[in-house]
Amino acid sequence: MDNLLSIVTFIPAVAAAILAVFLRGEDAAAQRNAKWVAMIATTLTFVVSLFILFDFDPSDTGFQFVEEREWLLGLTYKMGVDGISVLFVMLTTFIMPLTIAASWNVTARVKEYMIAFLILETLMLGVFMALDLVLFYLFFEAGLIPMFLIIGIWGGKQRIYASFKFFLYTFLGSVLMLVAMVAMFTDAGTTDIPTLMRHEFASEGFSLLGLHVVGGMQTLMFIAFFASFAVKMPMWPVHTWLPDAHVQAPTAGSVVLAAILLKMGGYGFLR
Repeated sequence: MDNLLSIVTFIPAVAAAILAVFLRGEDAAAQRNAKWVAMIATTLTFVVSLFILFDFDPSDTGFQFVEEREWLLGLTYKMGVDGISVLFVMLTTFIMPLTIAASWNVTARVKEYMIAFLILETLMLGVFMALDLVLFYLFFEAGLIPMFLIIGIWGGKQRIYASFKFFLYTFLGSVLMLVAMVAMFTDAGTTDIPTLMRHEFASEGFSLLGLHVVGGMQTLMFIAFFASFAVKMPMWPVHTWLPDAHVQAPTAGSVVLAAILLKMGGYGFLR
């Protein structure tokens, strides 16, 4: 099946658009329809993702199902999965129908609630499939927005505090990743992740603020990426946003945090 990864990634986003455009009202029927659209979309995403799992060749250590085309402003839209990312893709598509089922008793702003989770699924899948550094960064950072809204609107009594703390910690951590990305592009001349994995970055030591940096630019870029992913996992001492977010998030939001979002930091380290 052509463009299988894009189909799996954007089924939830299409369902979110359908809800946003065609569903009106907050009566019981509208709420029920929103829940069923979200459930059908997430279940369909899981079923289609099984084609990725069944057609995946575990003996091939490279990226499979690769899709590549020119995108905006000369950027490249490139998607693919390997033995690491395919497991995260399956985890995401499996968990999301369960989170919708766990949200069946939600009664406040149900349409917006389901839209937030559907968009979040698309963004999480994009993180695990992106093979272009800019595309990865866009998916990685955009995922903050729906989770920020999920905690801030449908969370507990301290939801505003918890949502802003979650957003600021993870966003500020990712600023360092953006700086490292610019440095990588400047050195390698590309944002293609497989190419960057093979590229030999400058490793000559130099002095910075009176300190000798062993490993040169490699060390500085690693520190920048490490800081960003450490916040996302999270690791001590940048973990203090997590207890507040978990406690204040609705049940489904807490499930997504624990099962998928926190693992995006670990996936970033591996990738």
